[in-house]
Amino acid sequence: MAASTDRRFAALRVWERVGDRLPWYLAVSKNERPAKHLIARRIGCSLPPDGAPEADLWDEHTRRTPEFLALWRDVRDGRARLSDVEPAAPSLVDLSAELAGRMLAHCTFCRWNCRVDRTAGARHGTCQLESASRVGSYFHHRGEELVFRGTQGSGTIFFTSCNMRCQFCQNGDISHDKDNGVPFSAVELAAAARQLRLEGCHNINFVGGEPTIHLHTILGAVRELAAGRRPPPEADRNAEQAKADRFRPYAERADHGSYAGELNAPLLWNSNFFMTDETTRLLRCLFDVWLPDFKFGPGRCAVELARTPWYFETVTRNLKAVYGWGEDMVIRHLVMPGHVECCTKPVLDWVAAEAPEALVNVMDQYHPDYACDPGSAAFNPRFAPLARRPTSQEVLDAYAHARRLGLRFEEVSLEKQTLGLLPGS
Repeated sequence: MAASTDRRFAALRVWERVGDRLPWYLAVSKNERPAKHLIARRIGCSLPPDGAPEADLWDEHTRRTPEFLALWRDVRDGRARLSDVEPAAPSLVDLSAELAGRMLAHCTFCRWNCRVDRTAGARHGTCQLESASRVGSYFHHRGEELVFRGTQGSGTIFFTSCNMRCQFCQNGDISHDKDNGVPFSAVELAAAARQLRLEGCHNINFVGGEPTIHLHTILGAVRELAAGRRPPPEADRNAEQAKADRFRPYAERADHGSYAGELNAPLLWNSNFFMTDETTRLLRCLFDVWLPDFKFGPGRCAVELARTPWYFETVTRNLKAVYGWGEDMVIRHLVMPGHVECCTKPVLDWVAAEAPEALVNVMDQYHPDYACDPGSAAFNPRFAPLARRPTSQEVLDAYAHARRLGLRFEEVSLEKQTLGLLPGS
């Protein structure tokens, strides 16, 4: 076992405030514990993943998940060491990657349940994707929450396309354009993740667009990472076409991400959470920390602003599951102009009732973009009410409501004030 070389990350004052809500993620980031996928690699499967019927593979996944959870608890609590358990072949990681590949042939990654065969490419679902995944960029992201950006950045990988159509999307260039970016195989994705971690990033942050619709490629990459296979040089070269900070002098060091001699990296699922139960089940045994968006209230805002039915019921179901599992999580909510009463307050009310101890980032970063931006070619006058930033009063009302509900939001929403990072504070 190796401790993190970046002592400044472990010494950040934010951990005094939120360390109790993100203990697993922090321990993996510091290389004091192995990432979940390394543990899942120790859970053997009795079925050959590439030969059994899909229904049988799901039954096997259901049987093996409690075994994983038991070993994870023992590792987490110090009762077991990773080095005492031999890697299995095939493992729960192999099984999960195989199931994602099977799902691709009748795609049920997200709530749309399009069931199109993305391997054939004859028909397209909501995301308009076939089997190929594309990455818009990847880099050391220094704009995420302090717990994720730390001192060396969050190793963020931006996928193209999305299963929602938010008309205000601030990543509209990739979420609304499925052909943007560089094609990535699972091996190339693993190469990018490996680079980021060994360069000192505190986590590997899968985002978009939306990562859910790239589940098959992501879990294929996780299989590569878990196996510890060093990517071939051509995979590194191909991946670096999308590396936005490739000219920065980041040096790779093995001790940035190593546990018991294995590559160690906490995996972060940064998603709109509009996914199916099956997807959530696969992620549970592989991802160390969750960063869900919770955008809209239970009314028609999701349909009118994102062309997304079943939004509130789907996202709350997934949030309730992840919270109930006791996972490390930060919930994000973006305050939008004119939507405090219909979206912000119902969202925060739900969190207070169903996930009261979760960390919540009540975000004030909204600015008009894409179809809500009068300066954009995509502007639609229908969305003119959103062509402004939220007022100070709207943001303060959101904060006041979160405070009345007793939510844990200040540590991640107002980090500069609460951690004394502003002049004179």
